Amino acid sequence: MLELQHVGFCVPGEGGGKTVILDDINLKVSERFVAITGPNGSGKSTLAKIIAGIITPTSGRVLFDGEDITDLSITERARRGISFAFQQPVRFKGLTVKDLISLAAGEKLSVATACSYLSEVGLCAKEYINREVNASLSGGELKRIEIAEILARGTKLSVFDEPEAGIDLWSFNNLIKVFEKMHEKTKGSILIISHQERILDIADKIVMVADGHIAAEGAKADILPKLLGSMAGCRFTTEVSENG
Repeated sequence: MLELQHVGFCVPGEGGGKTVILDDINLKVSERFVAITGPNGSGKSTLAKIIAGIITPTSGRVLFDGEDITDLSITERARRGISFAFQQPVRFKGLTVKDLISLAAGEKLSVATACSYLSEVGLCAKEYINREVNASLSGGELKRIEIAEILARGTKLSVFDEPEAGIDLWSFNNLIKVFEKMHEKTKGSILIISHQERILDIADKIVMVADGHIAAEGAKADILPKLLGSMAGCRFTTEVSENG
């Protein structure tokens, strides 16, 4: 489904040189649930943004269903079935949750249909369907609403960049349940950038990125034990703090 061929990304460095963020990344994503992990600054979030079309690689190609999408925008990729969930979901003052889910679906949904997507992500539909997507919602609530949007859109590939960022322990536990349900029911692929053990444990395939390279990749049963043994000096966390 998704293939990265010799993908690299550089930014201007000191003295007119270049700083390499990613170098010669070759990756295929066809599994239901893939987790990309690695130390802070390893390039994994940059990789997610390249896949989503937020930034363009300085070298290499990105293919989706056999089509070269390297130069396509995030909007054009969305039309082809790729969704991207930001670390901090966007708030929309004046827009209700029902409006947002209908926009994602591309049609005006009935209240019952919109509510069904909220129920899928563990939110009480009656309490949320007519609420505005504004500052009154917590980070955890926003992230689950964003996942409801993705479910309504029916995408082929859903990309999540560190979904555990900025949420408390209770919200994180609920988020894990949502991802477990998505893993069971989704027809497309899920790609998550994370270093949370509980998220990695849901994955079918784990990709380890270190210093801009793929250091290891394979089935969870093969890779996770090595990661938990601090492979490549990477530190993994098993929980988030109660304060987020």
